[in-house]
Amino acid sequence: MRVLMGDIVGRRLSTGDWLPREMDIAGAFGVSRGVARECIRSLEERGLVSVKHGRGATVMPDTRWDVLDPDVLGALIDSGRGAAILADYLESRRILEIEAAGLAAERARPDDLAALSDAFGRMVAAAERAVDSPAAEDLYHEADIAFHRSLIDATGNRALGAIAEPIHRALTTARRPLARPELRLERGLPEHRRILVAVAKADPAAARDAMRDHLLTVEAYLREYAGEPRETAS
Repeated sequence: MRVLMGDIVGRRLSTGDWLPREMDIAGAFGVSRGVARECIRSLEERGLVSVKHGRGATVMPDTRWDVLDPDVLGALIDSGRGAAILADYLESRRILEIEAAGLAAERARPDDLAALSDAFGRMVAAAERAVDSPAAEDLYHEADIAFHRSLIDATGNRALGAIAEPIHRALTTARRPLARPELRLERGLPEHRRILVAVAKADPAAARDAMRDHLLTVEAYLREYAGEPRETAS
């Protein structure tokens, strides 16, 4: 599935092109036709192809792709088309998380603050561990996502949680191109600590400002990833 997805995302197969037939996929990959059928169904579920029963599957335009799916997102990033979709993710996070930080500061209960503090503590521990053990990177990303998920939970808004959850699931993939381990001690961790402190102090304005500044940092990493020149002071 990922190979065919790479062909589609990498434009080896264009919108409207026919996907290879089940029997051709089965022969090319050495699998049964049942496995090939499941592969095509998985591509259809992610919006990459449309199956016309009795005829085959055709490639759909990228506006139909499920870009919240980690496999689709990963394929886009691997294809060199990641900057645009990561910009969309960042824009979505600004819309959701800045206001969510303010609501969390207004509504957070003791157990919410405990969850935020625990996630932040795991971020610190993983960052320190990753200095000597690169394998700890996964632990850092997991704790980072847990922090932002806990922040959404602290709003007490279940609808907001349901809206944000697909983004959080995809962030494991989306974060990696923008990760800057060498800057965590001076930027990433202090920015998250500032968010935590503002929520703990029940200061909505400070919480929104802290989240906004953190996402501005991520935006700078995105510009760097996209190859844009760094801004310099005049």
